[in-house]
Amino acid sequence: MGDRGLWSKEPSSLKEQLVALISAAKQHGVDFIYAISPGLDITFSNPKEVAALKRKLDQVKEFGCRSFSLLFDDIETEMCPADKEAFSSFAHAQVAVTNEVYQHLGEPDTFLFCPTDYCARFCKPNVSQSSYLRTVGEKLLPGVDILWTGPKVVSHKISVESIEEVSSVLKRAPVIWDNIHANDYDPQRIFLGPFKDRPTELIPKLRGVLTNPNCEFYPNFVAIHTLATWCKATADEGPRDVKMAGDEEQDPCYSPNKALTLALTDWLQEFLSTDQPGGPCCPPARLKKDSTEEEPMQTDKGDRSYVPGPGENPLYTAEPLTLDDLKLLSDLFYLPYEHGSTARTMLQQLDWLTNNSRAATAETDQTAEWCSRAQQFDDMCEAVVQMFNRLSNAPNRRILYDLYNFICDIKSGVGLARAYVKTLGGRGRPSAQLMNDDPEPWDFRGGLSGEFQRMLPGHGNRDLFRHPPMTAVYCIRPYCPEDKVEVQRIFREMQKAGEGNVPPKAQPPLICDSLSTGDISPSPQCALVLEDEIGMCGYALALTDAKSAAAKIQRATSDSVFEEFPSVITVQMLPRVTDPSPAKRMIGQLLSSIRSTGSRGVFCELRHSDRRRLDFYTKLGSFKPVKVSGLSQDILAMATSL
Repeated sequence: MGDRGLWSKEPSSLKEQLVALISAAKQHGVDFIYAISPGLDITFSNPKEVAALKRKLDQVKEFGCRSFSLLFDDIETEMCPADKEAFSSFAHAQVAVTNEVYQHLGEPDTFLFCPTDYCARFCKPNVSQSSYLRTVGEKLLPGVDILWTGPKVVSHKISVESIEEVSSVLKRAPVIWDNIHANDYDPQRIFLGPFKDRPTELIPKLRGVLTNPNCEFYPNFVAIHTLATWCKATADEGPRDVKMAGDEEQDPCYSPNKALTLALTDWLQEFLSTDQPGGPCCPPARLKKDSTEEEPMQTDKGDRSYVPGPGENPLYTAEPLTLDDLKLLSDLFYLPYEHGSTARTMLQQLDWLTNNSRAATAETDQTAEWCSRAQQFDDMCEAVVQMFNRLSNAPNRRILYDLYNFICDIKSGVGLARAYVKTLGGRGRPSAQLMNDDPEPWDFRGGLSGEFQRMLPGHGNRDLFRHPPMTAVYCIRPYCPEDKVEVQRIFREMQKAGEGNVPPKAQPPLICDSLSTGDISPSPQCALVLEDEIGMCGYALALTDAKSAAAKIQRATSDSVFEEFPSVITVQMLPRVTDPSPAKRMIGQLLSSIRSTGSRGVFCELRHSDRRRLDFYTKLGSFKPVKVSGLSQDILAMATSL
């Protein structure tokens, strides 16, 4: 139990609750630890304030508590003038008060101290050279245990080497205060994955492990259950009731996946039991109340019982919750640094489906794969809906109420993605949530905080890409005559990749091609090239008078096209340029130059087989398909007005 902020207030008003809680803990073999956080406003050098701290802990001791903790986490490190005169450092001030309180209480067997620098990230310059930790390790009495969260506040992994390092500085083995399941920093998240990424070789090197789990009480079943399994999985323990070893795991003594299955199996029984305040949970004989227990509701339908129709919401059909449902639930709300396997698959499928959406509407070599992946994604979305329905009917309402906001939120998000994929595949009308210019507030999540995060680069990358792609450095410069050979090389390379086995002579001539081959020179101030660290990787060329170029290559084109769009542009990028931003910037510069000449519009010509550039111009938004008489069926013209 923690006490922060009102640390100096005596706990007599909570006497009955504390006595009952301490007594219940003893009956169940639980060590009740009373924690207090005086660091927000205590004056360490003031004897009256230190006496008030002792007096409060004495009262709690009278209630039957025998274990205590002083917490100095998440506080300002600047001391007041009085403390600066009395102590040489912040660490000396904390240690002095902690030692005094510890001895005043009779040096209890369990007395925990949380330092202000409670993780490696907070230590300056590092753990081994931290003057704060060295003072704590050298001056704190040896009977006081020190809390440590690992490399970070919420540590992804905790290694044996990192614990050995901090142990040498603290002169004792630490107690891990693990935040792997903590969600107090983000009320939209909850963590139902297993205790993991802490090797069992840590166990003999620690004084203990405390878990700081979710704020919601009942969903912490998995966090505590899997931690207990981990604690019992020592290499020298001998035979165990449950074999944890698995070929897929790096730790020979503990398997997070198997520990999770054990926890979910036991948790399922809790879900299927009726919650009884003050008594044991008993499996219900039925989900409906007996008719004698309540007055019948008067309706205009007579005595006929209601039977849902085939198209009606099956929410209230009493299908029992399954272990697979709980595994899916855990996958959707796994751990801070990773999603479960099903959630990762859903994100990867959605990413592929959106990036290859052209295959859904135009017959390509990826169309069959797109349809197959879309169906798989839809099936996974349907599994989430069915899990939600069965979970909503679970007899134990206490667990449901703790989870309900989270499962409603994920059901809504999955439904939105599902509708979008169906729209891409032409299997449904465009979702109002996706297409509406005036959405409901629940369509955009996160409030002001969410808006800030969406404006920052790379937000959300860790959800799908464990290693966010590196940003390449590009240089855009004006085209010069010496670049002609390189431009031709890029053109031939991309033409070969885009045209397949079609002989070049059989391809209809394009005005854009004559720019790339050098047969026609670009207009002044209307040519740019793109370079990366390897060399030239793209170009953008334009001609303000496309009519003369058409005549030169003997292309019969309607004069009306040249009246509305007198200029032509071509852009080409090598495949290694994965970022579309450089090409967009070059087009923007060329369009500005062309506009300054008085041109009314610009068009480009594309072969249908050149899917990469076709996709680029389509996503650009400003270029739209236009009809040009006399144009081959293999060629598409796209244009924009200036």
